[in-house]
Amino acid sequence: MAHDWVAEFPGAVTVTDREGIILEMNDRAAKNFEKDGGASLIGTNVLDCHSEPSRTVLATLIQKEQKNVYTIEKNGVHSLIYQTPWYRDGEYAGLVELWLEVPEKLPHHVRD
Repeated sequence: MAHDWVAEFPGAVTVTDREGIILEMNDRAAKNFEKDGGASLIGTNVLDCHSEPSRTVLATLIQKEQKNVYTIEKNGVHSLIYQTPWYRDGEYAGLVELWLEVPEKLPHHVRD
């Protein structure tokens, strides 16, 4: 990873280029995808790591430079998945996925 702080960040961070090639994964992302190859996935296409319908969703996000945000529950753990384009010098450069564990009961605050 390019920055020390993200290596041991408690959420999973995966970065792709504009074609979907995985450029970077932090330690948590490598652990989350250990069964699929972990850090050895760097250099492969993120679309090859997913089955349908996830593959089509990701392909659309990459092609149309769109954001996708949702929550999942896997093995009793609730997580927020935040997939969003990233830019270099104002030009689309790829997709970033953040995978953050959240408590089952998440407080919501309205601040006006």
